[in-house]
Amino acid sequence: MRLSRYFLPVLKENPSEAQIVSHRLMLRAGMIKQSSAGIYSWLPMGFKVLRKIENIVHEEQMRAGHIPMQMPTIQSADLWRESGRYDDYGEEMLRIKDRHDHDMLFTPTAEELITDIVRSHVKSYKDLPLTMYQIQWKFRDERRPRFGVMRGREFYMKDGYNFDLTKEDALHAYNRHLVSYLRTYERMGLQAIPMRADSGPIGGDDTHEFLVLAETGESEVFYDSTVTDLSFGDRDIDYDNVEQCAAIMEEFTTKYARTDETHDEALFNEVPEDRRKVARGIEVGQIFYFGTKYSDALGATVQGADGKNQALHMGSHGIGVSRLLGAIIEASHDDNGIIWPEGVTPFHCGIVNLKQGDEAADGACEDLYKQLTNAGLEPLYDDRNERAGGKFATMDLIGLPWRITVGPRGLKNGVVELTSRRTGESEELAPADAVAKVIAIYENHRVVGL
Repeated sequence: MRLSRYFLPVLKENPSEAQIVSHRLMLRAGMIKQSSAGIYSWLPMGFKVLRKIENIVHEEQMRAGHIPMQMPTIQSADLWRESGRYDDYGEEMLRIKDRHDHDMLFTPTAEELITDIVRSHVKSYKDLPLTMYQIQWKFRDERRPRFGVMRGREFYMKDGYNFDLTKEDALHAYNRHLVSYLRTYERMGLQAIPMRADSGPIGGDDTHEFLVLAETGESEVFYDSTVTDLSFGDRDIDYDNVEQCAAIMEEFTTKYARTDETHDEALFNEVPEDRRKVARGIEVGQIFYFGTKYSDALGATVQGADGKNQALHMGSHGIGVSRLLGAIIEASHDDNGIIWPEGVTPFHCGIVNLKQGDEAADGACEDLYKQLTNAGLEPLYDDRNERAGGKFATMDLIGLPWRITVGPRGLKNGVVELTSRRTGESEELAPADAVAKVIAIYENHRVVGL
């Protein structure tokens, strides 16, 4: 993409309404624009990153054997009354009426709706296990929406639901989700720590939240510092292997890590003092096992091998896709702007032309742009007739991981400059070598990621 043809309304000054880094940088980098309190338009670059995050979530969900689907954003209140949650959910639920005076609601979550689908079509134990998920816009009418996409009213979310015959099978689904989430977050350049948490209005006794450590986190967290040494890496996983998933679950959850809601001071004090840490965390996902709560309420049963009907064991699993974008920025930025991890960057490499209109510089930039594009990468070529300082400031603000700088002086010596946004380190390379290095970085990243 040529920056002269792209819609990127960057701001030079910090917006007064932005209280945290991610909100400030998303507004300054032209990624979002507020429509009303807690509701945003996603401008081209913000939308581009949102899709990158969504694609990683899809890939890891399907790798784990989960089936994508789509449910409506508007639900009938009848199912929620049947489950008993319509009056219990609270004021966050946006309740509406249609023209026929039927009570409706804008989906905050979909346990009732998916249970109704399954009870209508799944009749035998032979149809199990079954896990389906969707990625969809949700709405919760927050009393005080703030912090940009971190605590908005409208948000983009992956919500998945498993249906199993026994508690043991459902707990394997729980462990499988934990493993798939760890893979998902690491591919985005994040370390999300699984922490024992409170289930809230979803219900159930077994639940883990995934939190990214950040000063602006809304939750206070207490943890053994050694949990931050755990890395999922590129280990080979068989998601059907009950023992392997359970072992990974134990590896990542045995060390103390809890939110303020479930913190146990006595247990925490058993951790060696030099390893006891207190910090803030951003929730980016949560998994639940809640047994037969919804299947009992809605009559979702199957015929077992003994011919008797039995209620389905269920769990639900959410990832805040739009919230993740803010969490990544909170975890990866500096004073100059965003620093995108390679897995979610909107463009793989920036190209800066130091002297637009110079025949040699223009030609070299065009050649670099063509080579990177032909290699399947998406470069962003700053071909504007702007001062070099302004071009560098824009590139730092929007945070592309790599930048190739082209100028007449370097070209006379046969080199361009390749710069890492994360480290700030630069090296002079022949144009072909700079292209080859960028291609190799992303080829290696794809191998590790997939």
